Amino acid sequence: MNPSTAVGKSTKFPFQVAVSCWIDLLGYGEMISASRFNPLHPDARDALARIRTFHRIVAENSARYFPTLVMNDGAVAYRDLSLRARAPTHDFLVRAWQMFDAVRNADIKSGHPGPRMVLACGFRMLGRRAGLDASRGHLKSIVERLQIGEIGAEQAVREAAAMRPHFDIVPQLQANFAFTKAYVAEQSGTRGKLPGPAFYVDMMLFGDCRPPWLDLGPDIDWVHPKLSLQTVFAEVRCIHNQRHPSGGPADIRDGLAIAQTLANDPNVLAALRAASK
Repeated sequence: MNPSTAVGKSTKFPFQVAVSCWIDLLGYGEMISASRFNPLHPDARDALARIRTFHRIVAENSARYFPTLVMNDGAVAYRDLSLRARAPTHDFLVRAWQMFDAVRNADIKSGHPGPRMVLACGFRMLGRRAGLDASRGHLKSIVERLQIGEIGAEQAVREAAAMRPHFDIVPQLQANFAFTKAYVAEQSGTRGKLPGPAFYVDMMLFGDCRPPWLDLGPDIDWVHPKLSLQTVFAEVRCIHNQRHPSGGPADIRDGLAIAQTLANDPNVLAALRAASK
């Protein structure tokens, strides 16, 4: 590795290279509108059962390095990539496929259209948990009163459990252009050449050759002219080998290689270092 691409362990940048996937239940809006958006209507039972199954499967597939945020009939998973290792990129792709496959199988088995998922990569800006920051004063008060004996441990636990921030965000999803690309592409649907049910992956995750352990459909040149977004997607039809050496397969990119492609700059680290000063 030459000096222009070397990454030190203590290197901190104001931007991260991120990967994100958005999954959405096809036809759910039509289901709930048929019940006039009334959960007590008899036609709403099937829609409610469908979304509960979806939430359960997403929860079962969530993990420390595959956190998710559910928003009604859609969900997003996200992760920052390593600038030095390919394994996190591969791990996220495999986990995304596993979640999509589980949702698809359950949904179609129940007679529903299935989901559409889009996985994309991009830069994201660092953020902060504003809602939790606003709660620090309350937490400090609980700890101080517990220490001086003003309240007991049981009351301290009750107060802490009852805390609800007035405002909260998921910082990893703010100014996250991987999430933006995945969401907008999924929403473009058939008109954007991404019909469902299907799982589409941003081909920027891979090198010049298609990985032999993936069954991929043809390249799809996707463009969103109003947002100046474009990339090449392909449908993931199957992942034949979901286990690879600890370093990850050689034909999937680490965060640095993806950053170089995103920025169209082989010296992207120099630009990141300059931005961090």
